[in-house]
Amino acid sequence: MFEIVKKIKTPLACSALALCLSGNVFGQLWRTQSWSSYGGNPQHTGLSTLPASALQKVLWSTPVDLNPQYSGSDLFIHYAAPLVTYTGNVVVTVKTGAYNGFKVEGRNCLNGGLIFSQTTDYILPPSGWTPICGSSLYGLTGLVTPGAGGTVYLRARTDTATSTVTQLAFYGMSKYNADKQTYNNNVYVCTPPTVDNAGNIFFGYRVFGANSANLTSGIARISASGVGTYTPVTTATGDTDAYSAVLNCAPALSNDQSTMYIAISRNSGGGYLVGLDTTTLKPKYSTRLYDPKSGYDAILEDIGSATPMVGPDNDVYFGVIENPFYNDRGWMLHYDGTLKTTKIPGAFGWDDTASVVPAQCVPSYTGTSSYLILTKYNEYAGFPSGDGINKVAILDPNASFFEPHNQFQAMQEVIVVKGVTPDTGFVNGGYPNAVREWCINSAAVDPKTRSAIINSEDGHCYRWDFTSNTLSQVLSLSGGIGEAYTSTVIGKFGVSFAINNARLCAMGRP
Repeated sequence: MFEIVKKIKTPLACSALALCLSGNVFGQLWRTQSWSSYGGNPQHTGLSTLPASALQKVLWSTPVDLNPQYSGSDLFIHYAAPLVTYTGNVVVTVKTGAYNGFKVEGRNCLNGGLIFSQTTDYILPPSGWTPICGSSLYGLTGLVTPGAGGTVYLRARTDTATSTVTQLAFYGMSKYNADKQTYNNNVYVCTPPTVDNAGNIFFGYRVFGANSANLTSGIARISASGVGTYTPVTTATGDTDAYSAVLNCAPALSNDQSTMYIAISRNSGGGYLVGLDTTTLKPKYSTRLYDPKSGYDAILEDIGSATPMVGPDNDVYFGVIENPFYNDRGWMLHYDGTLKTTKIPGAFGWDDTASVVPAQCVPSYTGTSSYLILTKYNEYAGFPSGDGINKVAILDPNASFFEPHNQFQAMQEVIVVKGVTPDTGFVNGGYPNAVREWCINSAAVDPKTRSAIINSEDGHCYRWDFTSNTLSQVLSLSGGIGEAYTSTVIGKFGVSFAINNARLCAMGRP
C-alpha cells in the first residue's frame, strides 16, 4: 500500500481520497460534464456531451511551454491535452525547461484566471521528440499527474489554490524513499494516466536499469484503496522480446471498464495491442499488430501519440505506421473487443487517435453503422503517392472501398474536407495543390451542433460542419508553424480549446 509522503496546505489532508472519490457517487454525472482525460474519457472517443459555441474570439490564451525548442520553423514536441473539470475549470500542463521541468495549472474557463499551480518532479523518458507529461482527472475534484521514479501525484482539489497532494508509487513508497536516485534514474512513467469511475489509476512505465523492486517495463495500476499492481510487458504479451508500453499511449478502458487496452512494442520491431483485466492486470486478449496490406509487422513509433480508442460497441481502434514505410500514413487498425477478429482498417493511422461521430450527425450518410469515426487523412507531399492535399475524414468502420493512395480495401469515406491554406514550400516544389496539414491527434466532436473542432498547422482552428461538409467557422490562433499533432477539447459554457504554437487558446463567444 502506498504511503503519504507529501502534503501541501494540510487542512484537507485527512479527506484527500474521500474528496477525490466522491466521483463514485456521481460517476456518470462528472464524466459527462467534464473532459477527464486524453480523448475526453477513458475510452478516448473525443465525444463531447456539451455543445461548443461559435468560434468568434480567442477569449484568453496561456503558454503550455515556457522554453519551446524550435527546429527552424518546426516544433517537435507533443503537448498534453488540456482537461476540463466538472465545475468548468481548465487544467493545463506547462513545460518550464528546455526538455524537462513541468507544472500543472488550474485556470478559470471563461477568463483564464489562475486558480492553482503545482509543480511536478516528473522526468521524461528518452525519445526522439519531446514526449507528453499528461494528467487525468480523478473523481469530482482530483487530479493525477506523473512524477519522478515511476510515481504519480494525486491532488485532492482542482478548484482551490491550496490542496493536499499525495505521492504514490505502484511498487511501494518505502522502496522509492529508500533509494530515490536509483528509481528516478531508471523508472519512468511513459504514458498519460487513465482513471476509471471507481478511482483506479492505470499507466505504462519504462525501466532502464536495476532497482530494489526488480521492476522491468510494464503496466501499472494503483487502486482507489492504495494497492499497487503491475504486470511486465513480457507477461502481458507472452513474448520475451516485448520492450515497453508505447510512449504517449494512454490506456483505454472498455465501456464496462473491465478491460484495459494498451499497445506494447518489441525490441526487434513491431508489437502488440493487449487487453488486461482491470482488477488484476492479468492478460485477457492480445493481437500482433500487422500492416494489413503487406502482412509485415506494423511500425510503432515512440515519436507518435496514437492511443487505442474503444467505440460504443467495444470495437477497438489503434493507429500504426505502414511497413514497409512508404507514404508516412499508416493504418487505423480495427478489432473487436476480444482482439480476435480483425476488421476493416482505416487508410490513415500515423500519430492519430480516432474520434467517434454518431451516424445521425452526418445527414448525408445512408449506411447501416450506428457510429462513424473521424481521423486525420493527410496525403503528405514528397512521398510516392502523396499529393500534399491534406485532409480529415469521417469513415464508416463497417464498409469498405478501394482506397487509391494505399491501393487497398479500407474504410469507406463518408465525408472528407481538405486543408485551406496553400503550403508554399511544396506548391513551389511541384505540388500545386498542397495545403498545410491538420495538426490534430484527437478531435473534439460536438453532436449537438453536428460538427467537430479541428486545429491546423496554418495557425487557425476550424469548425467542420457535418451537415454542409464545410469549414463553417474559423479563428486565427497564430501565424502558423510546423508542429506535432495536438488535441482539441470542448468544455463548459461553450468554450473550446486548442494548442497552437506552444499556447493554449480558449475560444468562443465574447
